[in-house]
Amino acid sequence: MNDTSLQTRTVTVEREFAHPPEKIWRALTQPHLIEAWLMKNDFVPALHHRFKLSGDWGSVDCEVLEIEPNRSLSYTWAAMGLDSVVTWTLTPAGAGTHLKVEQTGFQPGQDAAYNGAKYGWNKFTTALDEVLAKLDD
Repeated sequence: MNDTSLQTRTVTVEREFAHPPEKIWRALTQPHLIEAWLMKNDFVPALHHRFKLSGDWGSVDCEVLEIEPNRSLSYTWAAMGLDSVVTWTLTPAGAGTHLKVEQTGFQPGQDAAYNGAKYGWNKFTTALDEVLAKLDD
């Protein structure tokens, strides 16, 4: 028996960017660039590094779980009762990159967080594209 009320949910956003993976990687891992499209932070691209993302509404506690330069980045995302994992996957696509961001771990009853993430990751990836357009290759 499969009780869907007990299953966790995942938010997935996929986009094509007209930039190489290396350029997107910089925007995903350099603190001043992360701040420009996501939030203030003390990110360091190192396995098990604990960092904080801070916005006007509060903060997110994170820990780097996986880091494969120019390919994959994964970290925990804990805030306001939500314990989840965010994974970024970069795949070369022609002259650009296919970017996939997944946030997993939304528990039953966390509809506000789930819907907020669906809205938020679309907004953040649009802001990421704007930051990338201003960066030198």
